[in-house]
Amino acid sequence: MLAAVAALSGALIAASLVASRGESAPTMTAPASPARSSFAGLPQRGAALGDPNAKVTLVEYADLQCPYCARWSTQTLPVLMDEYVRTGQVRIVFRGLAFLGPDSERALRVTLAAGRQNRLWDVLEGLYYRQGAENSGWVTEAMLHEVAGHRAVDGSGAPWIDKALTKSAQAAQAAGVAGTPAFQVGRTGGPLELVQVDSLGPEGLRPALDSALAR
Repeated sequence: MLAAVAALSGALIAASLVASRGESAPTMTAPASPARSSFAGLPQRGAALGDPNAKVTLVEYADLQCPYCARWSTQTLPVLMDEYVRTGQVRIVFRGLAFLGPDSERALRVTLAAGRQNRLWDVLEGLYYRQGAENSGWVTEAMLHEVAGHRAVDGSGAPWIDKALTKSAQAAQAAGVAGTPAFQVGRTGGPLELVQVDSLGPEGLRPALDSALAR
C-alpha cells in the first residue's frame, strides 16, 4: 500500500495540470463559505454525487491542499452541477490523493470518513473554503471537528481508509494522472478517458461531457 502511494507521489511532480500550461496560481484567499452546502438536494453515496443512473460519470482526482483544486471546486463545480448534475445527466466521483504533504492526508482521511455518512462532498467543500498555505498546519483538530464533526474525525484512522487511499493512488497511476486537478469522463459503467483540461473554468470540461452524453 505504502509503495503505491509513494510511487504516485514521485510521479506527481507538478501541483496542477493546468499550472503546467502556464495558468497563474490562484491566491490563497477563498470566497466566503456559502450559508448552506452547495450540494443540498443532491444524492450522495460514499464518494459519488448525483443520480447513480446518470448517463455519464465524471471522476475528479484532487489533493485537498492543491489551490487549483480549491478554485475548481468552489468556482467551477457549482456551475457544472447546475448544468449537468442537478439535471440527472452526470454523476461525479471523487478520488482523493495526498501527495503534497501531511496536511493533505489528514484532510483527506477525514473527508473519506465523512463519506460513510454520505457527507463527503459537504466536508470537501468546507475544507476547500478554509484551505491554507501548503503544510502550514492549517488542518487542525478544531477545524476538522467544525467542518466534519467528531464521528468523521474519530473514524479517519480506520483500516478501510488505508485501502481507499491506496485504491485512489493506483487508479490515478493507471489513468496516467500527472497532477491535480485531473479528470476522467465516460459513460457510467463503461471505460473512462483522461481529459486534457486547458482551463479551470466550466469550458474546460463541457466538450468532454457533451461528447460523452451524445454517444
